[in-house]
Amino acid sequence: MSDQMTRLVVAGVLLLHGLGHGGALGALLWIHLRPGTNTGAWTAARSWLLPALAPGTAALVASAFWIVSLVGFVVAAGAFWFDLGEWWRTVAVGSAIVSTVGIVLFFGTWPMFNTIAALAVNVAVLIAILWLKWAPPAA
Repeated sequence: MSDQMTRLVVAGVLLLHGLGHGGALGALLWIHLRPGTNTGAWTAARSWLLPALAPGTAALVASAFWIVSLVGFVVAAGAFWFDLGEWWRTVAVGSAIVSTVGIVLFFGTWPMFNTIAALAVNVAVLIAILWLKWAPPAA
């Protein structure tokens, strides 16, 4: 794979994963604004670890996780694509950790496919950056 294609794939995965967190925010907003309507397999935010959280508080906490993850992954994608330095790695790792913690805390709030896919991307980011010490191709 060419260096440019690798850059496109990595930046694209980070960007799409970040925007995917926007989908979770949208689902939470839909559920809040249109309770009782068909949401597929999406449900109101609730934490199995913190079951005493009021529904509104749970939604705010979940939203904070998704906003931080969304912004972090989008920023990491942009910094990687525009070759703004190595700090994109720290942002991507931090975003993957925040996303994973949010998924674990609110496990069961969204469809299983989305859960597994998001966890898989988070794990791939962590492995590629931390374990494999993946380096981006030279610009």
